[in-house]
Amino acid sequence: MSANVVADKPTDEKESVDKNSADKNSLNKKKVVEVAAHIDHSRSAALFARAKERIPGGVNSPVRSCKAVGGEPIFIAHADGAYMFDVDKNRYIDYVGSWGAMILGHKHPRVLQAIEDAVQCGTSYGAPCKAEVEMAELICEMVPSVEMVRMVNSGTEACMSAVRLARAFTKKSLIVKFDGCYHGHADSFLVKAGSGLATLGISGASSPGVPEEFTALTLSLPFNNVDSLREAFAKKGDQIAAIIVEPVVGNAGVIVPSEEFLKSMQGLCKDTGALLIFDEVMTGFRVALGGAQEKFSVKPDLTCFGKIIGGGLPVGAYGGRKDIMEMIAPLGPVYQAGTLSGNPLAMAAGLAQLRFLKSGKPNKELALTTETLATGLKEVGEKLKVPLQVVSVPGMLSVFFADHEVTDFDTALNPIPTFWQSMAWSD
Repeated sequence: MSANVVADKPTDEKESVDKNSADKNSLNKKKVVEVAAHIDHSRSAALFARAKERIPGGVNSPVRSCKAVGGEPIFIAHADGAYMFDVDKNRYIDYVGSWGAMILGHKHPRVLQAIEDAVQCGTSYGAPCKAEVEMAELICEMVPSVEMVRMVNSGTEACMSAVRLARAFTKKSLIVKFDGCYHGHADSFLVKAGSGLATLGISGASSPGVPEEFTALTLSLPFNNVDSLREAFAKKGDQIAAIIVEPVVGNAGVIVPSEEFLKSMQGLCKDTGALLIFDEVMTGFRVALGGAQEKFSVKPDLTCFGKIIGGGLPVGAYGGRKDIMEMIAPLGPVYQAGTLSGNPLAMAAGLAQLRFLKSGKPNKELALTTETLATGLKEVGEKLKVPLQVVSVPGMLSVFFADHEVTDFDTALNPIPTFWQSMAWSD
């Protein structure tokens, strides 16, 4: 889920509570939640100072900088279950889950055991292994639209490769994406994108360093806007190779697609021969066992995966119709390769996680937990008379401090940006 974390102030002794006489509301009365400004972050601050000397911005992914909310990053020492612990020994409830990868929580015993078993055999072969075959079979079984799948090393690589494949298959050049959606940092995608580009205020025309010739091949339209989508296809439908979309936007806060929008994308692609690409790096195996395409009963031509299928290790994949996927080398002329693709450790961790999810129980519990949290947040907002929009699907949740419905990137833009800063960092 997308959410802030809260910390317990470190203590040397556990406070004892008489369970027989404890008030039912004692947990609410205990002072366990501290505003970040009151918690010792001195070791994190020292590490950040060191990091800034050798790492651009002190972080290896911009969203970790906390720059947009006026803070500094917290350096994590270890994690377990629903909790993370920083280098200053503060404990945090983790609502982010490594941005989706840790759907079973940190250090799940099945995932750890799978990694421990795999590492005894080696860490990388640069050659095929049994686990990658089993992973491909399992993904195809769990996501019926995927008939063949190619493993890569990140969501960015998966989306980049899927777009290249779509262009080759259709013999067309234009790609349609949607404002606020983020499909990785490949040049074609850095046009009105979400994620760190949005929070850092660099989500305009494109990122510096991306030639105009690249961005000219990307049409970025408002999410959920059927009229804009139809107009684009009316004008340039014969040039459009594919639509790539987060079926539930996660990189501009959670935004749910309308039924009309989903049908329009499918219909326009069918009418023009363009491919429909679902970027399920966030939603895959989360909003439903078979991803957003199962939840919304949509069958895309290609699908991109990441995060969950690696059990916390670096991974990505793209797959879809057999006639399209057979264009990839060595079967076809579309080249894509990777030394660590199908890495045995990532495959082992991902297989353990997916097999456990396949039992059905984790996804049901996740859906119930999400619904409970969303309901509680709405009730708090109503009680405090705070303008609040809580948008959720199973496993994903965002809070927008707004008095209007959030349906696209423009309506998601925070009308009171200082509010998040005050929640996270103020005294």
